[in-house]
Amino acid sequence: MLLYGNVHDDVCNATVLPGLKYIKINILSPFGNTTKGTFFLDLFLQNLNLLQMSELNKTTNSLHAGHETQLTEGTRAVPIYQTTSYVFNDTEHAANLFGLKEFGYIYTRLNNPTNDILEKRLAAIEGGVGAAVFSSGTSAISTTLLTLLKNGDHIVSSSSLYGGTYNLLNVTLPRFGIETSFIDPKIVNNFSEAIQANTKAIFIESLGNPKLDVLDIEAIAQIARQNNIPLIVDNTVATPMLLNPIKYGANIVIHSLTKYIGGQGNSLGGAVIDAGTFDWTSGKFPEFTEPSKGYHGLKYSEALGNIAFIVKLRIEGLRDLGGALSPYNSFQIIQGLETLSVRINQHSKNALAFAQWLRAHEQVEWVNYPGLETSEYHSLSQKYLPKGQSGIVTFGLKGGFEAAKKVTDATKLFSLLANIGDSKSLIIHPASTTHQQLTEEQQSSTGVTPDLIRLSIGLEDIEDLKNDLSQAISASL
Repeated sequence: MLLYGNVHDDVCNATVLPGLKYIKINILSPFGNTTKGTFFLDLFLQNLNLLQMSELNKTTNSLHAGHETQLTEGTRAVPIYQTTSYVFNDTEHAANLFGLKEFGYIYTRLNNPTNDILEKRLAAIEGGVGAAVFSSGTSAISTTLLTLLKNGDHIVSSSSLYGGTYNLLNVTLPRFGIETSFIDPKIVNNFSEAIQANTKAIFIESLGNPKLDVLDIEAIAQIARQNNIPLIVDNTVATPMLLNPIKYGANIVIHSLTKYIGGQGNSLGGAVIDAGTFDWTSGKFPEFTEPSKGYHGLKYSEALGNIAFIVKLRIEGLRDLGGALSPYNSFQIIQGLETLSVRINQHSKNALAFAQWLRAHEQVEWVNYPGLETSEYHSLSQKYLPKGQSGIVTFGLKGGFEAAKKVTDATKLFSLLANIGDSKSLIIHPASTTHQQLTEEQQSSTGVTPDLIRLSIGLEDIEDLKNDLSQAISASL
């Protein structure tokens, strides 16, 4: 945990908050102590605040973390700062902000007070040292990878991915000279065997969408650590209330906030949480150790220690790639986050009950849900997801591809759309939609079969959902 260090103008070099674990970092101004400013001290104090919040339960932090009511005129609700920019005190103040000599708000593409509260809450409940929010989950993934990687670099990735992420890694990133090796994550040693001299990241989903495979994060993290490679985990389906990948060795955690965290299907958003545990000085990441051309020779690792990545992601990634989250969307997502612990528990209970019901249906060929005792991932789900296995269920009908399409078309409560994690129940046929761009072999590697139907089980009465799917199956015969 980040709790002491050398701060700008030698403000302190001592421990604070007794009884906690301390890791020293150097947060001197990159311009030296002769330059007055508070940017790095402010970052330091923000991290102290995060650590104080980390002493609270996740449910409590989802409601309170990051919002200091005395700074918002006493408002109990988080205010929406719907503004593009911020008035500077004078030209010197503006110059200090742009020069990283003072912390503050410049432009909403970089930071915003509403977004800042959401970021602090996400960092607190995932157990990270900092977070940054983005316009979508895909923006969060692409900005993370483009902040870390360059032409000639390589990624090792689980093949069990959301279709959009698979296409990003398989089609788009190669145009930037970044290649990906997709492997079957069920055999953990496959990650070791796929690592090359130029491998700079391992990418996985904690709970694959739509394969629903539970990955052995701890074992994969050990491989990443042995090879000085950051482990990036998309934790969207599991959510931080059911699983915290950082506890098992993940270095970076990503979320599509559009899904369970938002929970209402009304706002796109994404987030990146930095565990602050990766050593960027191993020699594999010169962008962190060599002088930055964009910030007057700033050396990220030297100046920022274990918050180097999340700061670089913001002041370069958001600045240059521009995937900023709207403050209004941030406010909407905060409303969802505040009820996430209650909702994800009910999603999980409903999904397990629905999966058990499907197993007994005479027209159903197979059912996949990691909470079922018959699931090949059941033992891993008990280790990583003992409180619940989230709300996604997949199944196949005896009628195959055509029957799957007919059932998908015939539901009335289940909405046919390309999303998951809504409070309302959703249905889709991935082979003809979300994974349509993949070859049959690629679809198979991601867990998509021609007959697969993906259900996102919502918060409706479970009997009403059973009746709706029953009538849809009957209509397809």
